[in-house]
Amino acid sequence: MDGTDPPVALPVEDTLDLHAFSPRDVASLVVEYLLSARAAGLTEVRLIHGRGRGVQRASVHAVLASLPFVVAAREAPPELGGWGATVVVLDRADPAGTVGSG
Repeated sequence: MDGTDPPVALPVEDTLDLHAFSPRDVASLVVEYLLSARAAGLTEVRLIHGRGRGVQRASVHAVLASLPFVVAAREAPPELGGWGATVVVLDRADPAGTVGSG
């Protein structure tokens, strides 16, 4: 035993707050999160990237634009973060594991 704790499985929720993660990890994290959310049957999620200067927001939006299963991305309503968060609409996961919903 090397003294490290085994990974803990966390349920996939409809919101991911990116503040706790290093900016260099955000792109891959967003992709993995969206794949997991889609596999869990979620079709709408919220990514909290913060307001700041918009660098994180631009990075997140670039990733979203590259993913074929992202149907839409829009600024969250004011009560859910406004321009500090993005609501992402996902197509349904194909049980066969292919990318589109057909």
